[in-house]
Amino acid sequence: MEFGKRNLITKNNMSEKTFQEDNWSSEHGDEYNKRNPHNIEEMDALYTKEYGNITRTDLNKEFLDSLPRDIKILEVGANVGSQLDGLQKMGFTNLLGIDINREAIETSKANLKGIDIILGSALDLPFQNGYFDLVFTSGVLIHISPDNMKQVISEIVRCSKKYIWGFEYFADNYTEIPYRGKSNLLWKANFAKIYLDANPELKLLKEKKIKYQNSENYDDMFLLEKNV
Repeated sequence: MEFGKRNLITKNNMSEKTFQEDNWSSEHGDEYNKRNPHNIEEMDALYTKEYGNITRTDLNKEFLDSLPRDIKILEVGANVGSQLDGLQKMGFTNLLGIDINREAIETSKANLKGIDIILGSALDLPFQNGYFDLVFTSGVLIHISPDNMKQVISEIVRCSKKYIWGFEYFADNYTEIPYRGKSNLLWKANFAKIYLDANPELKLLKEKKIKYQNSENYDDMFLLEKNV
């Protein structure tokens, strides 16, 4: 689906970037794009390697299979669009992504048909309040500084009419993780709880923690609903 310009609010100032945004929008982010899956088949293979007998497609169906296929969905931090590719192959038709890395967006144009990814920041989403039925992140909140998390969460909640879906590294408390020799780029936390603590109108519909095969680390998938 192509989302018309009338649905966008021109508000992003891409010239003023946080430290994290500067890294992910530059060569650092370009290298990330090259390393990671470019479609749902590659993503499923990665999940099987990391978690064992489970794929991203399995998780998508477990959490979203009951939802109407024509709902409006936004992915924040869509990268090259592999997650959106998976949702399209499930039958979802109204899909849009936003990402801060230009090269990822250019790559997505070769990978995706009928799905747009636009340039923008999670800190200032250029959409009307409640425009999307579902807004989600996958491995994105982990790269947002704790100092900016409240603003990002607020933007995601603002743009969603009903559902918020997430899949992120899990820890009971905020914990920084060194990222390829760099600091201040990666964290794990209880992101579902962060949403719920900051937004009393949200309720938790479903949550699943998934253990890595070769470590004691967990990822957490959660589906939240606005109680309005």
